[in-house]
Order: sequence, then C-alpha cells, then structure tokens
Amino acid sequence: MRRITATPDEQLKEIKRGVVDLLPEEDFVKKLKESYEKDQPLKLKLGADPSRPDIHIGHAVVLQKLRLMQDFGHEVYFIIGDFTAMIGDPTGKSKTRPALTREEVVENAKSYAEQVGKVLDMEKTKVVFNNDWLSKLAPTDIIKLMAQVTVSSMLERDDFSKRYKAQEAIHMHEFIYPIMQGYDSVELKADVEFGGTDQTFNLLMGRHLMKANNIEPQCILTLPILEGTDGVQKMSKSLDNYISLDDTPTDMFGKMMSISDDLMKRYYELVCRRSADEVSAIIKSLEDGSAHPMNAKKELAAEVVDYYHPKGTGAEERKKFEERFSKNKVPDDIQVAKVPAGELRLLEFLSSVEFIKSNGEGRRLIKQNALKINFKAHKEESLEVAAGEEYIIKLGKLRMIKVIGE
Repeated sequence: MRRITATPDEQLKEIKRGVVDLLPEEDFVKKLKESYEKDQPLKLKLGADPSRPDIHIGHAVVLQKLRLMQDFGHEVYFIIGDFTAMIGDPTGKSKTRPALTREEVVENAKSYAEQVGKVLDMEKTKVVFNNDWLSKLAPTDIIKLMAQVTVSSMLERDDFSKRYKAQEAIHMHEFIYPIMQGYDSVELKADVEFGGTDQTFNLLMGRHLMKANNIEPQCILTLPILEGTDGVQKMSKSLDNYISLDDTPTDMFGKMMSISDDLMKRYYELVCRRSADEVSAIIKSLEDGSAHPMNAKKELAAEVVDYYHPKGTGAEERKKFEERFSKNKVPDDIQVAKVPAGELRLLEFLSSVEFIKSNGEGRRLIKQNALKINFKAHKEESLEVAAGEEYIIKLGKLRMIKVIGE
C-alpha cells in the first residue's frame, strides 16, 4: 500500500490554497515529485514557543495545512521551543521581549501536544523539544553558527531595522533567536518548514544555515495571519478577538457568527477544511449573490464546531442559535439569574454576568438599541423587577439571560 496517497499535481493544488509564499516553488515541486516516486514521506517542520498555554483557530490555519500534508502521507515534526522560549522571540516586537523562566515554559508546554492533537494526526506527528539539542551546543558551536550570519542581514529584518533607526535597544540575545530556530532545521534536516508570514525571516534563516552546513535546504511555506473576530487586528487572546480550540460549542458557534460577511470569505479560505474547488465555488456563490451570506456563515460555523467537538455538535448549535437569535425563542439551556425585587441597575448587572466590560460599553449598546427586555428595545439603565416575574434580557445577537424577581 502506498504511503503517499496523491500525485504531486493533486497535492500542489490543495496545498497552495491560501498560501502567501512557497519558496522556492520549483524546489518544493521537485521534493513532491521525488517523494511520490520513491513513496517516501517528506519531513515537515513546525515550531512553536510555549509562550502562552492556549491555541486558537488563528494558529490552526498552519496546523490544518500540515494536517492536509499528513493526509497525503507526509510526516510532521512539531517542535516545542522550550529552549528558544527562554531567549524570547523578537519577531514583530518594538522592544525586547521578556524571556520566560524554565518553570513558565514547562507549565505552558504541558497542554501543547494535546491541543495540536485536535488538528494534527498525532500518529503521524513527532513531538520534539529543541532543548534536547540546543542545550548541548558548546560556546564554540554557537560562535561557529554566528559566524555564518552577518549583522547586515539581521538588520534587514523589518522589526530590527525599525528599532535600529529609532535608536531603540536591540540586545545581542535577540540576534541569537533566529539562529537557534534556524539550527532546529539543521538538526532535523527538514524538507519543508511551515509558519505564518511573521515568521518568514526565521524560516529563511533555517534554509540559510542548512546551505552553510552542506545540507539540502528546506523549502518554506507561509500562511497569512488570520484576523480576529473584529476583522481588524490579528487574532489574539490579549485583544479578546479570538476563538479558542477549547471554547465551548456554544461560544465557538456564536463567535463564528459574529464575524462580518467579508471576513467570512477569508475564514472559508483559511479555516474551512473542504477542497480547494469546493471553497472556490462557495466564495464565488457569495460574490455573485446566488448564496445567502447568513446561511453560508451558519454552515461554516457548524463545520468549525464539528472540527473540535463531536461530529453533529455543529448542527445542534445551529439549531439552538436559530431558536435563540432568529426566532426570538428562549432556549432550554438559557442562563438564569435570581435578583431581589425592585430596581435592577442594568449596567452593574450586565457587567456582573460578563455581558459588558464597562459602563461605557453598556451605554453605547443601549443607545444602539442593542438591549432588549422581553424582546422589546429598552432605553433605560434600570429595570423595575417584580417578585415572581420573569424577564428575558437580551444584549446584541449573542447574549441572553433570564432574570427572576424574588
């Protein structure tokens, strides 16, 4: 039985969807052809520093491309950068990034393999830690590596260049980081390294060091940085615009439904696991008006929920969503809060149940008619609650709670 399950042309068509750079493409095609002819899997590399313990679907864009390669028969080496995390990746930083302690790295790394296992086929994934080889490098080894890279090439990197011109500090250990990450490729003799566009410099460093050490250089494949649910900033936990792989089905579906129609097309291209032809057809139908955006968004949201939860959960969440937000029905699992009879200060209450983050946000939503009591717009900041009465408070499209007076 063949290990490589698709021809090079079939693989390339699916692999290139959504890709920003495939460098150099002719070498990548050559590797695919040799792999197919010899029925020998390519060695694919992805590195991640455990700087934070959670993974969101922005990270999954790259993981899903790797899973596609696994389905074609190739092998993934997932490198947990337990050594490099203690240096601190300067990528995209306007100032020196604090290095993590060994204890922080170990704690954050605990859940990484489990989380990537929600996307990758772990039977075809080798999880390795770069501390296993980087910590063994002697000072003379590191000096030899540094001798293979020039300062001028480092300053070509955009974030270093900007900081240098602004006369902001660049510490020597920050130059070491991309060299250490590049050495991971030398150690593994990777065929292809994957990453986001923000990692292009570091990925090219791996290719450069492999050449300098007389090893066939890896190709690099970069994917775009996925915008968060706000449609503006990149997906990030700190910006609270992320969809975590560990989100509940309800939260995941609701967050997917909150994205704009334009952003939905990008999510179809980067997040959806359908074939390139199917995705192209969906996007075309959205652009020519033959498909309704709301239906397409519900379909995508249900699919995404099914990726990370038991199959069929997405359909259940779609039904609940339609009952809750499209038909003004009260769902069976609605959150319930009991409050004393009398005046209910709505801004304080909405903040206590985490519907809003500030009074300012609450007042803005009230002005926009986003607050409804029993499905009717409510313009006041308070509500008179009677003992024994029930009130359905709805804020925007995604938040609903039943209040019972006592």
